[in-house]
Amino acid sequence: MADQKESLQKICTTLAQKNEEIQNFIVFLKQSLHNVEVNASRVQEDLEAEFSSLFGVLDELKNSMVTRIKQEKAGRVYELQNQLSACTRALDSSEELLETANQMLCCSETDGFGQVGGPGTPDIPRVTMAPAFRLTLKPKASDSMSHMMVDFTQERNMLMGIKFLPVPATPEILASECQVYDNTVTVVWMLPEPDTKIDHYILEYRRTNHEGPPRAREDHPWMVMEGIRQTEYTLTGLRFDTRFLTFRVKACNKAVAGEFSEPVTLETQAFVFKLDAGSAHQNLRVEDLAVEWDSSGGKVQEMRKEKNRTNSPMNSPARTAVMSPKRSSSARAGRDRFTAESYTVLGDTMIDSGQQYWEVRFDKESKAFAAGVALRTLGRFDQLGKSAASWCLHLNNWLQQSLSAKHNNKSRTLDCTIPDRVGIYCNFEEGILSFYNARTKQLIHTFRTKFLQPVVPAFMVWNGSFSVQTGLQVPSTVQSGQRRNSATSSSNASLA
Repeated sequence: MADQKESLQKICTTLAQKNEEIQNFIVFLKQSLHNVEVNASRVQEDLEAEFSSLFGVLDELKNSMVTRIKQEKAGRVYELQNQLSACTRALDSSEELLETANQMLCCSETDGFGQVGGPGTPDIPRVTMAPAFRLTLKPKASDSMSHMMVDFTQERNMLMGIKFLPVPATPEILASECQVYDNTVTVVWMLPEPDTKIDHYILEYRRTNHEGPPRAREDHPWMVMEGIRQTEYTLTGLRFDTRFLTFRVKACNKAVAGEFSEPVTLETQAFVFKLDAGSAHQNLRVEDLAVEWDSSGGKVQEMRKEKNRTNSPMNSPARTAVMSPKRSSSARAGRDRFTAESYTVLGDTMIDSGQQYWEVRFDKESKAFAAGVALRTLGRFDQLGKSAASWCLHLNNWLQQSLSAKHNNKSRTLDCTIPDRVGIYCNFEEGILSFYNARTKQLIHTFRTKFLQPVVPAFMVWNGSFSVQTGLQVPSTVQSGQRRNSATSSSNASLA
């Protein structure tokens, strides 16, 4: 009996769900019917507006042509009427002179011949100068108007070929022509065949840590770039906080948008890391990629940080699944945090190959600040630059301000303007650690050594603050400068 009730309960639950689905579908159908009415009215209004616009163009063109015909007619009538008047006057004058000349010819007597035209000499010169002799018997204007005729055969055939706008073809992203450099991405695409009706393109991109096609549930939403008129687009000022960017594009005419292209995934090749709050000195308050000196420190703060780490998205299962193999939950797992006067915090991602770049912005009023790299074996009492396990650029504001390069307890004072933002470049294989003015990309100092173990980004601050910017590619100016200097030693020799 219990099994039957349970079975009936399942059937009722399933039926109730099915009823809800049907009700939702009915609502959807009603909304679709309403949308058909609204959309049909809209496209009909648009169609009538387009044809009215076309009729208006034809009427304007017709009126312009009729006006030109009237002007041409008026000009020719004026010329021909003037010519007709001149000919009529000349004819009247010629007939009068001709009658006089005939009278002179009919006179038999010599005296009479001289008198026919009146006293004095005969009128032969006057007859010779008759206006009829000066007239050109050729019309000054043609009576033909055939040059102002039109033939709309081609245009009529073209108009007869007017159809509804087709759905635009699907573009294809040309992955081989796309470029990723200096935290910008240029995406290039093409249509299968030219289409003069394309009005614009819509480009979408999303961040992802998966190399394949977009997954149904991605951590990051699609970002939309609209109104693109060309078949390429450049995104600037990006922060590459994931391994890849996936792009897709579609073409739009005035009426409808086509299908999205097949997505193309481009690798960003940028260095991404977080600050490992578990390694931080208790007097450092770590918030994501920002650090501030906190003189209170103590266990209350430790408990607060531990709670934040527990609830942090960095420790969620979804986040752990996409973490780099080089990254662990704590760069100093199983060890105590930095203590005593080592006001240090490390990055959580190892550097064991390739070229990496990141930037740090610091308060120049800090009593002391340092940034560089360190081995993970750096002692909890060690200060940056005071052992063989760390290399750094060090700002000292105690007594007087100075900037120096430090490694293995050796220091070299640097004669340069102190920037407020430093770019750090690390080439693991070649053993190069360079510091740049992040704004001008001017080289500040270079360490040349041999990294026998992986290193991690390392920072120190006392009575001050700083923030780190990651997800950056190695700037092209830095790469070109490194290539120029690869054959020679830096003027700032290694302190190692």
